[in-house]
Amino acid sequence: MSACDDVSMPTPGTPLPAALIPDCTKLEAHRAAYRSAKTNDAIFVCIARQGSRWKVELDALASSGPTIPDQAVAVLQSAVEVLVSDGTVTQANIAPDYISIWAIESEQKAREIAAAFHAAMQGLRQLYIAVPVPRRSV
Repeated sequence: MSACDDVSMPTPGTPLPAALIPDCTKLEAHRAAYRSAKTNDAIFVCIARQGSRWKVELDALASSGPTIPDQAVAVLQSAVEVLVSDGTVTQANIAPDYISIWAIESEQKAREIAAAFHAAMQGLRQLYIAVPVPRRSV
């Protein structure tokens, strides 16, 4: 039984706690968790073992909500820069709809990071929906 078999992505706007972040090390588990996120219209989040280390993946495209605005992506980028500078992670890719963070030493730390970024993405998206950023005139 995979960790993704009994865990579904939360409803939109509801972050997953660290203990419920699915382990999608196996491709079948990743597919099942992503399908669950799409079905629940939620931001996809998972962890996966890569050798002796762990990876965190988040994908907002699994849900139909708006793309996270650049101002909010800057907040997420700043958080990742701190994690890289203190050696908690070695690399990350961040875009308005996708985050990948890897070479995390332990499963527990990967879960903690995944839950925090999932909550941040959910919260920033909800804030953007409630208080849209005014567009600059050209």
